Amino acid sequence: MKQKNEQIHTTKLLTYVLIGLIAVLGLLCLYYGSSFAPGSRRSDETGSRLDGSDPVFGGVSRNRDLVDLLDERGYYPEVPKSIPICDIKYSELIPCLDRNLIYQLKLKPNLTVMEHYERHCPPPERRYNCLIPPPRGYKIPIRWPASRDEVWKANIPHTHLAKEKSDQHWMVVDGEKIKFPGGGTHFHDGADKYITGLAQMLKFPGDKLHNGGSIRNVLDVGCGVASFGAYLLPLDIIAMSLAPNDVHENQIQFALERGIPSTLGVLGTKRLPYPSRSFELAHCSRCRIDWLQRDGILLLELDRLLRPGGYFAYSSPEAYEQDPENRKIWNAMYNLLKRMCWKVAVKRGQTVIWAKPLSNSCYLKRDPGTRPPLCSSGDDPDASWNVSMKACITPYSAKMHKERWSGLLPWPQRLTTAPPRLEEIGVSPEEFHEDTKIWHFRVVEYWKQMRSIIQKNSFRNVLDMNSNLGGFAAALKDKDVWVMNVAPVKMSARLKIIYDRGLLGTVHDWCEAFSTYPRTYDLLHAWAVFSEIEERGCSAEDLLIEMDRILRPDGFVIIRDKHSMINHIQKFITALRWDGWLSEVEPRTDALSAGEERVLIARKKLWSDGFMTM
Repeated sequence: MKQKNEQIHTTKLLTYVLIGLIAVLGLLCLYYGSSFAPGSRRSDETGSRLDGSDPVFGGVSRNRDLVDLLDERGYYPEVPKSIPICDIKYSELIPCLDRNLIYQLKLKPNLTVMEHYERHCPPPERRYNCLIPPPRGYKIPIRWPASRDEVWKANIPHTHLAKEKSDQHWMVVDGEKIKFPGGGTHFHDGADKYITGLAQMLKFPGDKLHNGGSIRNVLDVGCGVASFGAYLLPLDIIAMSLAPNDVHENQIQFALERGIPSTLGVLGTKRLPYPSRSFELAHCSRCRIDWLQRDGILLLELDRLLRPGGYFAYSSPEAYEQDPENRKIWNAMYNLLKRMCWKVAVKRGQTVIWAKPLSNSCYLKRDPGTRPPLCSSGDDPDASWNVSMKACITPYSAKMHKERWSGLLPWPQRLTTAPPRLEEIGVSPEEFHEDTKIWHFRVVEYWKQMRSIIQKNSFRNVLDMNSNLGGFAAALKDKDVWVMNVAPVKMSARLKIIYDRGLLGTVHDWCEAFSTYPRTYDLLHAWAVFSEIEERGCSAEDLLIEMDRILRPDGFVIIRDKHSMINHIQKFITALRWDGWLSEVEPRTDALSAGEERVLIARKKLWSDGFMTM
């Protein structure tokens, strides 16, 4: 009897142990199932990863059926039914260029070198996890090309620039609209005639600044409302119009509302987020930038960005022509640029155009100890994300193409021709052409997917969040749009190919907010972006909220990603108010496909004033 009782006891004990093990395993499954849910918010702590890395992205590979099963049973974090709307006072918030944040965090930027206009992103606990509302009375923007000359005043309710610059014809308030006559501080007869004047100074054929297509990419610093860039577009010249969020804080916002390529940025302490040898022409009209500060470091940044033989068009205010201090500055600039081996191409009145050298020969002839020095051989001139400017000259390496304009064909041939710098990133001409063909097909399929809802002029400002070699933008060449091509930081070496194709772009980390105003873009294209940030431990929800911030009402998002990621994103569509129109398809597999992909296209609704106050 005793033996039988012992057997019963042993059997019960084993049963309890087995039940306990099953419970522990169940909890572990629940824990890991939620920890690796697509886009789940994670802490800054990094835990150990499971085996089974994705062969393309290096992330955790999950079985789709298991993902869907766990999702159906509610093992993933709960998706919010709604996302709160921020206070109306944040309608123009740029999280990483918010000067209030500098004061709140008690940062001490050096004001004399413009550090307060550079990026300072909020820590995770200070992020605005709410949707940015439009200003009251907001209207769908006027479509291009009419928008070049007029915008709705309600969309950018700031008229101080019109009053401050009334004598310079920047902009004029006319009822419900703000109009742009095409003037500027230095464009007394209009930007178009000013541009013709520059071409005449350089003796370009037909007085056309594009010079037969050899001048395509322009950097316009201190651009105002970007009228210079606007009037370059008919010449097939595209300008990166650059200005800080300074006392004229809405100038870039007006430029973007007009549909003109432009961005927020400053010549401060960090390199501009562009690769070396990206522009044929740099321009600064009525220029008040102190180019002589810190051993000429700002001019040396322009030197890094200009192609061999590139031009710098500089003008100072006519009123300063006889000013002794202005003459002193001019003489000092002339001496500095001479030591940099730049030559005066032409000078007329207060406008001068310098040209960058084509080779190292002048550098090698300088006296020993001449400043500025040459950069060390270890410096990467293409590194530009959060990299400090350097007061040195980047010499041409033996592999660099030192021909004028880096050996590129004129526009538009350069758009589809394999550029010489492909070799530097390990891509063959055959791979380049295959990429171009694939993206042409993909874009055709996107437009077929949207054809029932879009019109000819639905899009003007387009953002490609993972541009690779620029194939998406190249496929849009026959549409009246401009594309901001973004190279994620780990792919930043490819941005030089974007510029060599005659396109514009920037480097960015999508774990942070983008440097632009709310409601900038009509179309956002995100290919494998969510997979990439999830692999790095960043939040898909944060990125969706950021995408909503920079997307215009009535605008579209095209998200191409893994099936499981698309499933997760879909659950946020209603909370984001992106359910104005929705489509999801499984695209044809091609050489760029990362396993099984889905394409989700959604349209953002225009909120009513009543909805914002709910």
